[in-house]
Amino acid sequence: MDLDILYLDNELVVINKPSGLLVHRSEIDRHETRFALQLLRNQLGQRVYPVHRLDKPTSGVLAFALSQEMASLITDQWRQRAVDKRYLAIVRGWMPEFIHLDKPMAPPVDKYAKHERIKPEQEAITDFRSLAHAEIPVFIDKYPQSRYSLVECIPHTGRKHQLRRHLKHLSHPIIGDARYGKGRHSRYFRDQLQAPRLLLHASQLTMSHPVSGETLVFNAPLDGIWRRLVQHLDWYDALPEALRFNEQDTPHPSLDCFLNVTDEDDEESV
Repeated sequence: MDLDILYLDNELVVINKPSGLLVHRSEIDRHETRFALQLLRNQLGQRVYPVHRLDKPTSGVLAFALSQEMASLITDQWRQRAVDKRYLAIVRGWMPEFIHLDKPMAPPVDKYAKHERIKPEQEAITDFRSLAHAEIPVFIDKYPQSRYSLVECIPHTGRKHQLRRHLKHLSHPIIGDARYGKGRHSRYFRDQLQAPRLLLHASQLTMSHPVSGETLVFNAPLDGIWRRLVQHLDWYDALPEALRFNEQDTPHPSLDCFLNVTDEDDEESV
């Protein structure tokens, strides 16, 4: 399947990465044969260079440079915290209207990565903004009703699994998170709401063009699973305007084709 290209010029290409697709080869997922880097290279007929990362189960905006020189220039924007990244997440419980969380974290050590060692804590800062709430009359955990929130996440640092770990710390884990979430709620969404994925989407990326300096804003459309959930939970009006879709559209099945519900984790950030 061709990847959804959001932007392309002589220096930069930006895609909407599907959930379940690795950015590049990883020793943690040795069995995987499909990678965004490889698929995009084949699609464009030229080499591409990743400049940032998304977790395997996270969907959304992913940028690549088209040369090593451009990769270095673009990566500097991440190092200098000169980019603005926004994510959407569906989490357990009713989140407060706004939370600024400054909680350092040590990089998690994955049991499948032989050479990883425990490292010191690093600065990790995220802002969370609650966009909508929903309560469904279903007994899943302790109560006869179950509550969920649609949350915009704005990370100011890029630590490994930062959003997932910060939301777990706040007792509002992301639905579908096999490592940091709560299994009962994730299984309900998987089995009853046809949502077998981590419900975290990199919705918007704002950066400067590496040559012209122009401010570029990229928005990644929601996949079919997200769109069905937004409609089911009556959250359409709460979506950021750039992510709103035609409510009469039938979600395209190919948008979900990379999903692998047995995948728990990978080595990448946020």
